Amino acid sequence: MWGGRTGALLRVWGLWPAGVRGRRPLGCNAASLAGNNSPQCWNCGGPGVPKRGDGFFCPQCRALQPPDLTRDYFSLMDCNRAFGVDTAKLQNRYQQLQRLVHPDFFSQRSQTEKDFSEKHATLVNDAYKTLLAPLSRGLYLLKLHGVEIPEGTDYAMDQQFLMEIMEINEKLAEAQSEAAMKEVESIVRAKQKELSDNVSKAFEQDDFEKAKEILTKMRYFSNVEEKIKLKKIPL
Repeated sequence: MWGGRTGALLRVWGLWPAGVRGRRPLGCNAASLAGNNSPQCWNCGGPGVPKRGDGFFCPQCRALQPPDLTRDYFSLMDCNRAFGVDTAKLQNRYQQLQRLVHPDFFSQRSQTEKDFSEKHATLVNDAYKTLLAPLSRGLYLLKLHGVEIPEGTDYAMDQQFLMEIMEINEKLAEAQSEAAMKEVESIVRAKQKELSDNVSKAFEQDDFEKAKEILTKMRYFSNVEEKIKLKKIPL
């Protein structure tokens, strides 16, 4: 339990859960409490961890607690709820949480804590991937404000924009050389950068309808980016 290489790593990182050896035996009904919102620890019954913050472990028995599914990704990843995210800080936070809840560190723990660890790790991975990419981050932020863009929605795109997308797709289809591919890729990258800057301003002004329109355009360009990736794969 927390021995060998895993224990040594946790000591180096300063994440060694104090008092592990003196923990009470795990309760047999612990697994049924995975979704319980009670502030009490599922294992020892003591006062549980706060609903916010980094108290993933019970302060009394050091048992890993179930994830808080009501917590949004920005809070979990210690980011301001805004479109502009410090990606270096986001990556550091991701690595920090991985060191806390990765399933590899719970191989010698109870089945309940193994299950909780897997759920925590999944939640952390989903949060990281969502906030890392501008498009998914913007769509998630829009959803937190009660606005969603269903898949397949064209959002009444103007004809000029649709013609622009069509021309870029035609250029991509005709591109036979690496130079031609890079040209299309450069155009799309510049468009996405421009749209990202614009959607950031829209969120700052709480103009969610404008943000919705811009994110829909970003989704079109994201589809082109996927086509570029596929075309780069040799047959």
